[in-house]
Amino acid sequence: MSAPDRTSRAVPRRLRVAVVGTGDIGCGWASLCAAAGWPVTLYDTDSRALQDAPAEVEARARALVQLDRAEAPAVDTGLRQLGVGRSLLQACGDAEWIIEAVHEDLGVKQKLFEAIEPVAEKARAITSSASALDPKDIAARCRRQDRCFVAHPLNPPEIIPLVELVPTPHIENSLLEVVKGWLWALGRVPVVIRKPVPGNVAGRIAAAVWREAIALVLDGVIDVADLDRATSVGPALGWAAAGPHLTYHLAASDRGVEAFLQHLLQTFENVWEDLSTWSKLEPEQQRKLIRAIERTYEERIDELRQTRDRRLAAVLKALEHAKVEEGDA
Repeated sequence: MSAPDRTSRAVPRRLRVAVVGTGDIGCGWASLCAAAGWPVTLYDTDSRALQDAPAEVEARARALVQLDRAEAPAVDTGLRQLGVGRSLLQACGDAEWIIEAVHEDLGVKQKLFEAIEPVAEKARAITSSASALDPKDIAARCRRQDRCFVAHPLNPPEIIPLVELVPTPHIENSLLEVVKGWLWALGRVPVVIRKPVPGNVAGRIAAAVWREAIALVLDGVIDVADLDRATSVGPALGWAAAGPHLTYHLAASDRGVEAFLQHLLQTFENVWEDLSTWSKLEPEQQRKLIRAIERTYEERIDELRQTRDRRLAAVLKALEHAKVEEGDA
């Protein structure tokens, strides 16, 4: 893994950010930026969600300190500057980066981008957190499509570092480098997706793995708890250290992936032939899956979320200590 260009990490000391949409992803983005000491303004058309958002952002930003993912003075600085916009103009007028994080609906996102454009004169970038929409469709109603593209995080955005950048044909590489710099400054790891595909890349991989995980549970091969254990301390652990291609490349020692394929391709092809290929989960299957998951994890959601976050932080810290060279992810 090569180190990124250091110039891509240059970032203003106080980047002004507007987050439009205060659901789970929006609050995650806001807590991440606030924890870096950046001034953030929140906006949402849902007045109840907007009212509740500052407390949620504060709780998540302060949790990063407990997880050793942020420094308390920076968090205090960011939270003192956390604001709420009562209009798009108030929220976005001074923002250099506008992060859209509303639900995955093309029509809603198009209207929102169209509404943001005339009040965002100072914005260098307007990004959508979309996971399954083409950025050129999202920005279709905008006159200045040269600053609109997708920057999609994984959940929770303030902990998991990956951000997928999906540019439109109108985006200059120089702007991508600027946004990469912002993301590096936030401790994120940006990757550029060259060709838009539904689900981006991480979402497609996750969808493929989850389909097989669902099938294995519904077919009675394994129960929910053991499936989750087998994944998290099996391939997920290996991929956290190396990723799938590098994992198999290393598996053949100095002979590399060519030797790996020569010896094991038939095994993989036999497995691929047996994998599930359905593309729709029928209502009865949904009910069976829901019952199995809820029965396994009962009412412990808050406890399990906190445990997950501690484990994520611990894994990230271990990976950071084990980097071979600057920029390894």
